Amino acid sequence: MVDGRTIHTLQEESREATQRRCRSFGTHVAYAPSWPAEAPASPTTAQQIALEQFQHYLRQVRGLAEGTVTKYTPIVRAFLAETFSVGIPDFHQISAGDIARFVQHQAERITSRDAPTVVTALRSFLRHLLHYGAVDTDLAACVPTIATWSLSNVPKFLPAEQIQRVLDSCDRDTASGKRNYCILLLLARLGLRAGEVVALTLDDIDWEEGVVTVRGKGKRVAQMPLPAEVGAAIAVYLRRARPACSSRRVFIREKAPLVGFANSVAICSLVDRALTKAGVESAYRGSHLFRHSLATTMLKHGASLHEIGDLLRHRRPDTTAIYAKVDLVSLRSIALPWPGGAR
Repeated sequence: MVDGRTIHTLQEESREATQRRCRSFGTHVAYAPSWPAEAPASPTTAQQIALEQFQHYLRQVRGLAEGTVTKYTPIVRAFLAETFSVGIPDFHQISAGDIARFVQHQAERITSRDAPTVVTALRSFLRHLLHYGAVDTDLAACVPTIATWSLSNVPKFLPAEQIQRVLDSCDRDTASGKRNYCILLLLARLGLRAGEVVALTLDDIDWEEGVVTVRGKGKRVAQMPLPAEVGAAIAVYLRRARPACSSRRVFIREKAPLVGFANSVAICSLVDRALTKAGVESAYRGSHLFRHSLATTMLKHGASLHEIGDLLRHRRPDTTAIYAKVDLVSLRSIALPWPGGAR
């Protein structure tokens, strides 16, 4: 919060403070939004200052998850390095040609899966510049779209028996094994995202009502039923394996400092190690593999796409529609006969 002072005053004070920091390095910047009280130490380059301001905008103004900030940062860093390879960034000099060239270069290097992230990150940065008056025009409209085809891929998933194999591979005689088993169960039975597992706190579990509060993307909050299997595993972890510490996070790091996981990357790494330990081969090894597998298993047991969307907390039906591709039985019923094939 801003202690009752006006945004204009904060911006002026922040601009002066930032210019003083930059002058100590022989640099200057074109703008400086208001900084939080816990602002990090002075960055050593103008581009780094711009990146930190953008990260602050994503967290405090947009309210985006830390995982999103982590994904956007290297893209914007690359844009700044390519656009302002020499000299101090002057954002008023950014042109539509600069933006198009950067997107074109990125499109040649990345997969279609990562293309939307590049476009979204760059548009967010340019809107951030407009928000703080660093540019006079909404340059986000100049960002071209990298062609991708909606629903072009089939969701990566594992059969239910392989998911169970991964769960059974956890050594529940150890503290870390009890913790990892709980995390994998939340992914496999409730389809939680990695960031949602990281964000779980002790206050989010209502043992009397048997529900868990999930804090999802865009700060959306939902209550979900806590299956008995999952609740029992969490109870065992909390009683016998969770380190004594001041953190309210449910899942705590195994080694000091005894705090919650920093971000969703730790959960994805945990999943990767669990797949390797269980001897399960999969081209995709992220935490979303369990989410896709849950949806696929539900579909095979007769659940509707609407029911799957409710469990996975999708905002749009289109997001759930991709799972129709794995319902081979239903797809066969609408498939047209191959010309010249057997009748």
